[in-house]
Amino acid sequence: MERLLLSTPDAAARLNIGRSTLYDLIRAGSLATVRVGRRRLVPVDDLARYVASLQADGAE
Repeated sequence: MERLLLSTPDAAARLNIGRSTLYDLIRAGSLATVRVGRRRLVPVDDLARYVASLQADGAE
């Protein structure tokens, strides 16, 4: 079963970017996060949306 929410280190690893770059994307509003308790988690669906937006930008 695939997880629906990823920790920020897991999300960064999945995108193959560094942690600080991931936090820059979150601050810029390019990636959404949710709070569960004290943890900030990234929805897997939002990772897919972000990658799709990168592909669309590259096609233009």
